[in-house]
Amino acid sequence: MSTHTSPPRRDWRTATARLLNEALAPSVIVLVLPLAVAWQATGAVLPTVLWSSVVALTSSVLPMGVVVWGSRTGRWDGHHVRDRRGRLIPFITLIVLSVLGLAILISAEAPWPLIALDIGMIVSLFLTGAITIFWKVSIHSAVAAGAMVVLALTYGALWWLLAVVVAAVSWARVAVEDHTPAQVVGGALTGALVGSGCFAMLVGNATPIPW
Repeated sequence: MSTHTSPPRRDWRTATARLLNEALAPSVIVLVLPLAVAWQATGAVLPTVLWSSVVALTSSVLPMGVVVWGSRTGRWDGHHVRDRRGRLIPFITLIVLSVLGLAILISAEAPWPLIALDIGMIVSLFLTGAITIFWKVSIHSAVAAGAMVVLALTYGALWWLLAVVVAAVSWARVAVEDHTPAQVVGGALTGALVGSGCFAMLVGNATPIPW
């Protein structure tokens, strides 16, 4: 009698969730968002690339490099750092590098909206980091929601449709069992209200803060 068994059916739900987790990870969104804000502020290719590169390098590329290095050397459990207790060093690294990037933007007199964006991201980072000490709030949802609000404020009401993307990211985090529904809702509210709220207040102030 044949003992052949058919291969297990692929779990498309899990596969889709994992794809969303990677394609819309915070590090990816932070690569793209500064480009959008810088383009609106400058309207020129070279300044857009130059200014957004400062934010992308210090708030995404370099911190992610540290996280990947740490995950490969066993310092924490993968590049998403699922274990809340392992997030301290990545958070400190991200904060230090982000503040360095902000200092570069200010000293080089970057466009004010880009400085406001960086300040908003840093404020949101401090808050989510503080929450994470006690509760594993979703950084994916926070960054996605914050980016949605910033784009809507920058380019118009049509960009509120990105709420669908925020919902997809939040669903994916729950689907792979990295977060609870409450944790993704908490992350989304934090990003939408705090980080982007700070951006809105700073950009709404016609006169930049005298540094």
